[in-house]
Amino acid sequence: MKIVLQRVKEAKVLVEGEIMGRIGAGICLLVGIEKGDREVEADYLADKVTSLRIFSDEQGKMNLSLKETGGGILAVSQFTLVGSIKKGRRPSFDQAESPDKAARLFDYFVDRLKTGGFQVETGLFQARMEVHLINDGPVTFVLDSKIKNFDSVISDN
Repeated sequence: MKIVLQRVKEAKVLVEGEIMGRIGAGICLLVGIEKGDREVEADYLADKVTSLRIFSDEQGKMNLSLKETGGGILAVSQFTLVGSIKKGRRPSFDQAESPDKAARLFDYFVDRLKTGGFQVETGLFQARMEVHLINDGPVTFVLDSKIKNFDSVISDN
């Protein structure tokens, strides 16, 4: 899984002009799901995005997490994040998970965020969406579950 995380003052997602989800201060997540991604990756990234200390404390330092600030989450599925532009001029989406499997894992990821007590809003899976946001900072991070060896985590349990 790949995620582009942006700290936002506000964000919303629209489908055909209708607001599907809206948050105030918090984080906007663009989520790409690759072939072979599993719930263990979704668990890891759900914990990571809510625990990152990317919000300012009283001294103006990035020292607080979403858990501490109580901000909202706008999560938007975006298969183009897993596209490859290594060859030619047209992106290849060979590594993108099939829509049915990706939808299930995206829903699982969103449910994990919600069980953490966060306000979570989403777009509409496979729809053409408009994402509007005010990036706070700007603060933007890219997370990739492939950097962690989840097979060793699974075999240890």
